[in-house]
This record gives sequence, structure tokens and C-alpha cells, in this order.
Amino acid sequence: MRIGPEAYSENIFDIFRVFTQGVKSTPPMNKLTKLKKIISGYKSCLIAFSGGVDSSLLLKITSLVLPKDKILAVTAISPTYPKKELINAKKVAQELDVRHKIIKTDELKDAKFVNNPTNRCYYCKKELFLRLNSIAKKQNLNFVLDASNITDKKDFRPGNIAKKELKVKSPLVQAGFSKEDIRRLSNKFKLKNWNKPALACLASRIPYNIKISANLLKQIEKAETYLQRLGFNHVRVRHYNDSCRIEVHRADIKKLIGKSNLIVDRFKNIGYNYITLDLEGYRTGSLNEVLKK
Repeated sequence: MRIGPEAYSENIFDIFRVFTQGVKSTPPMNKLTKLKKIISGYKSCLIAFSGGVDSSLLLKITSLVLPKDKILAVTAISPTYPKKELINAKKVAQELDVRHKIIKTDELKDAKFVNNPTNRCYYCKKELFLRLNSIAKKQNLNFVLDASNITDKKDFRPGNIAKKELKVKSPLVQAGFSKEDIRRLSNKFKLKNWNKPALACLASRIPYNIKISANLLKQIEKAETYLQRLGFNHVRVRHYNDSCRIEVHRADIKKLIGKSNLIVDRFKNIGYNYITLDLEGYRTGSLNEVLKK
């Protein structure tokens, strides 16, 4: 999978914080049994692998069920995703001792994607899954799998149409896994990225119908990387021409304001004339909120 799954609108970290504060919860073992049975039936597969928590768990379980020579993890890199994510994907694949292939895609050559319509993700996912299907066929692998889960269904996801058209399987959905289930089970399996923040492609920071360019993507990546270096792990920088809207967890807003002078200086150097803070806080998929009105 391209580095990181599409965004979903529910703030899963607000939900998951309840779990991490001491609420005991049993890992979804019945769902795990079902998932293993589903994957076993595939016999062989290619996994769209981002290195995020969802695809890492899927790859882990698949490696327990199928022979290693019947599994191939494929990571697609492109200008729409932070470069550091490839390092994470390589590390996880190496730790799980599975075959790992890296391919390059360039959505910026597709005018339908660059124009940034509301179904932008359809064109992106269609290109990706066509490439993955071709690789799977050459490798004699029966199916292409992605790591979608049932929590994803709560957000606007036109990429799912491409997935259906190209017969990509989503075993985590079929087994009934939510994002919270995935994090709990990943923690049980001691996957180091079990609490890794959700990642969506950088294009999701740009409002629909504003054209996407390599320069815009780099600008957004620089801004988010800077905030992460300041200690804000869950962050989005939404781009509006010469302005931006920063999202961090509400609990981090006071901390961000305390560093506002540093942030303003850095962001103006990056290219933003006006830097604003979203008082509603961090939430993935916030640009899809306008579609619900």
C-alpha cells in the first residue's frame, strides 16, 4: 500500500486513550481465529504494505498462517507520502522476515488526480491496485490484500470503488476488525508500531479542487515534520494557498501555543504567510467534513 492508509474521520486516538489509561479489554481472539481461517483459504497473496499498524498486523498474521514463499509485501512510494515512512516499512518487513518489494508510483502524472476532485483517491487506488495485480500475477500469487478495517467505513473513501473493481481482498474487514481491535492485537503480538499515529497521503491536506503539485506536497511535509520534531506526534497541517490550519490533540494545544513563536518563524520560512490553529483539534479526514454538509 502507499505509505499509510487514507484518513478516516473518527478520531481513533480519543477512543484508544481509554484503553491505554487502564481499561482492561480482551484481545479479539475470536476475530483472530476467523482472520487466520480467511487468510489460510487464500493459499498465497500479495499484501499492500504501508508499514502502518494495520498492514503490519495483517502481514504478521499472514506470516503465521502461510509459508513465507507464498507471501509478498509490496510498498508503493510516491511524492504524496513522507520519505521517512519507507524506512519504517523496511524495518517492519525485515523484523517479520518476509519478502518485501518497493515500487514507485507517480500520481502527479495523472491529470485526474492532480485536479483533486472529490473522488481523487479513486484514481490513486486504481493505479496502485492495477500495479499490484500485475505483480501478483507475475509472482503466481492468488490474491492482492489490503489492510482496510471496519472503522474506515465511517469516512468517505472513493478508493474502495477501485478496490472492488479490481477484486482486492480486505480480510480485516471480513473478520470484523476495528482500528481499536488492531491496536490491541498488535500490542499483544509486541509489534513495535502498535501505537503508531494514523497516516494519510499528503494530498489529503489539500482541499478538494485545489490542484496538487510536488511543491505543495513538499511544503506540507516540511511543516508536519517540523511539528513532529517539536514533539507533536498526532498532527495535520491543512493547506490553504498562503495559509495553513494546524491540527493537534486538544491536550497539546497549550503546548503548541507555547512554541508559537518558533512555529510561526519556521512556517513563514517554509512559505506560509498566515498560520492558524484549529481549536477543534486533531482529527483525520477533517477536509471531508465539508462533504457532509
